[in-house]
Amino acid sequence: MQLPISQYAELLQKKYEKLTALLHPFNAPAIQLFDSPKSHYRMRAEFRIWHEKDDFYHVMFNQTTKQRCRIDSFPIANELINRMMKTLLPLLKQREVLYHRLFQIDYLSTLSNKIIVSLLYHKSLSEEWKSAAENLRNLLIDQGYDVQIIGRASKQKICLKQDYVDEMLLIAGRNYVYRQVENTFTQPNALVNVKMLEWAIACTKNSKGDLLELYCGNGNFSIALAQNFRKVLATEIAKPSVEAAQFNIVKNRIDNLQIIRMSAEEFTQALNRVREFNRLKGIDLSSYECNTIFVDPPRAGLDPETVKLVQNYERILYISCNPYTLCDNLTELSKTHRIEKAALFDQFPYTEHMESGVWLIRK
Repeated sequence: MQLPISQYAELLQKKYEKLTALLHPFNAPAIQLFDSPKSHYRMRAEFRIWHEKDDFYHVMFNQTTKQRCRIDSFPIANELINRMMKTLLPLLKQREVLYHRLFQIDYLSTLSNKIIVSLLYHKSLSEEWKSAAENLRNLLIDQGYDVQIIGRASKQKICLKQDYVDEMLLIAGRNYVYRQVENTFTQPNALVNVKMLEWAIACTKNSKGDLLELYCGNGNFSIALAQNFRKVLATEIAKPSVEAAQFNIVKNRIDNLQIIRMSAEEFTQALNRVREFNRLKGIDLSSYECNTIFVDPPRAGLDPETVKLVQNYERILYISCNPYTLCDNLTELSKTHRIEKAALFDQFPYTEHMESGVWLIRK
């Protein structure tokens, strides 16, 4: 597999022009552009395993044609994943119990050279499999890998030691630790993620009052932004992400951040006193003076009720993975707020995907 590296600048410029055109109706200022490494930028990768006679190998499928493509190297993924791909398959081939009915391998890596390898099967995992997998992990450790092995099958998950890795990122001159849990959302492009965080920190510098964050995940943004606010209140619905966020708060010695396990929609209902939630017992929402809100919604964007909630805040930091739903939301948000800053983050080079950010101030 080869990347069109020589075309990178041209493709990025096209994204920049497209986002500029999309934001033009909202009087956005010039967009700040944050590029990506041109190769080996993705921190996770998932491959199907194709069995052919006595051999098997990584494959991916073309989303349009459904054509199968053998993958022996993957320049999109970071160097650690590529090394592991080449090391792992010959070791798996030594034990039938490890490759029999193996249909997928997922890799999750970090800049701090830690990696999780998840082996997915169409069979139950036995004690024989566990013993062979433990031996596999020891062989990989002997070759210098800091690796976790996880086996998955229907209603089964076997972790050899743990199902997470701890990433360390240097953000605006400070090191942060982020626990990343297998099979949960993590930022795919670590170096562009750092640029996003530094942009968000710069936007919110000299803020007064408190911050409310919806969709906080493992605390990726809220932990880095806590330095700019008196207090931070954040919501997240996924239990593994909340647990990772709680670890990250302690590990990074953040003493002004509280995570609540709720969806954005539920929290909106709680703030509007539509419903009461047991998960909010002991939390005095009136003690927060949140005049800034941060949202990083899924591709569908913010639902209408959450848009109304967001408009109540003086300042809005909005990170979007879908510029079209961002613009849908801006149709309403621009009635009450102006775009002070805008940015394009090239999380996914060589694709049409655009990760963007807008910093809005009440008119």
